Order: sequence, then structure tokens, then C-alpha cells
Amino acid sequence: MNITVLANHDIASNLALNLLLPRLGDHHVTTYLSSRVGKEEAKPQALEALSAFERELLQELEELKGGPSTTQPRLKSFGSLGEVIGRPIETLNHINSVAGQAIFAATSPDLVITIRYGVILKQPVIALPSKGVINLHSGILPDYRGVMASFWGLLNGAKELGTTLHYIDDNTIDTGRIISTTSLPVDRQRSYLWHVLNLYAEGCENILRVVKQLQENLTINSQPQASNGRYYTFPSDDDLGQFFQLGLKLFDSDARSVLSRL
Repeated sequence: MNITVLANHDIASNLALNLLLPRLGDHHVTTYLSSRVGKEEAKPQALEALSAFERELLQELEELKGGPSTTQPRLKSFGSLGEVIGRPIETLNHINSVAGQAIFAATSPDLVITIRYGVILKQPVIALPSKGVINLHSGILPDYRGVMASFWGLLNGAKELGTTLHYIDDNTIDTGRIISTTSLPVDRQRSYLWHVLNLYAEGCENILRVVKQLQENLTINSQPQASNGRYYTFPSDDDLGQFFQLGLKLFDSDARSVLSRL
């Protein structure tokens, strides 16, 4: 199959692509990244610090590329992942524009996989792949639609976090038919980023199962979502203050332990 993967330029997407791309060798894979999620606007200082920490982790992967085997990270940088699929991984933020649609259509996708992609897809893009668009959302749907679902789950006292693999049927956000879910017990001694990164191993396995089923022309079972979900945006300073008062952390060195393990 021709598979187009849409992800974001962040450490969680990098982890997910490391889990996926080497195992899609039987397919012709093209990957594009968004450079951000949501509008380009100022965010609370704590979220800016989180973004800076993620950029630091990505930079470490770039700096270790080509180094001695004893220092080689288990994760590949985005550049090295492009070598895995045989074509560069490029940025595509304007996928819904006329020019962006042309770039996208040139990949002739049978299937589109989205993971943390920062642009809401519009109908001409959604309608192109014959086998549909599937999205791995790092939250349990329909309860946690939108961004930073794991943050909101931790803030709300959830005992489990999870992922939802679902179809993107239209340009509404996180409302499509559910294919499968995963769950991860909450460890409140661990950071938000630790939880996010730990979600992707099982979530990516679910993606690979769907790819295999589609390759074998099997029907993908899915269920419509309940309509009584909730949509979350980026947390405010007040939300973050409540989060920290609970003794929770956005990031810590525990994130590096996840990356080294995988």
C-alpha cells in the first residue's frame, strides 16, 4: 500500500515514528510533519518550558547521529527516519491549501495515518485515500477530545490514561469511529511527559494491526462515538497552577528513561 503518515515535529511523534516506520517496510511510506499544534500564539511559561525540554531531547538525537556505536541512541532522528523510508521527512503545514493538496495527492495514499498532526484536515484531503484516514489520539475518547488529554486526565484524577485509534471521518476534532483503545495506569510520581511517551508503544501496535488487516483486505471493525464527550484546549496558567499544587510535574528526567528503553 501507499501510506502517508502525518505527524508533528515533537518528541512523542518522533517516538511513534520510530515504533512504526521500520515495520512498514512492505509499503511505500511518505511522512510529513507539522511544525506546531494549534495557532502560533504565546503559551504559559510552563508550557514553553515543556516545549524547550522536548526540543532538547530532539537535539540530542541529532547530535548523536553518526557517533560511535556505544553512543548511538535507540531512537533515530527525523532525518535518520527519512533514510529508513527512503525519502526525506519534510514539513507540510499547509496541507489544506491548493498547493498543499497537490503535494499530498502526489503521494497517492491508499491509507493516511495521523499522529499528533497539528493541522485539522479538510474534506478534500480526507476523501483522497481509498482506505481512509486513521488517527492515534493520546486520550480516551469521547471523554478527552482535543489537546494534552493526558494532562487533563492527570489533573482530573484519572486512574488510567490511554490512546484511542479512530477514523477521521470529517473535519470535526476527535469525533470519528473508534477502532481500538489502550490503557496505562497512572503513576502520580511520574511526569506528564513520561505518561505521554509511554502511551505510544501499545498505540502503535494497534496501528500496525490495522495496517496488516487492510493489507489483507479485511474489514476494520469500528464503533461510532457517543456524543457526550468533552473537548479540551491548552491549559491556562490557572490550570497549570492547580496541576502543580497536586504535586504533579510536566516533565522530568523520567522522560529520558522511556526513550532509552524503547
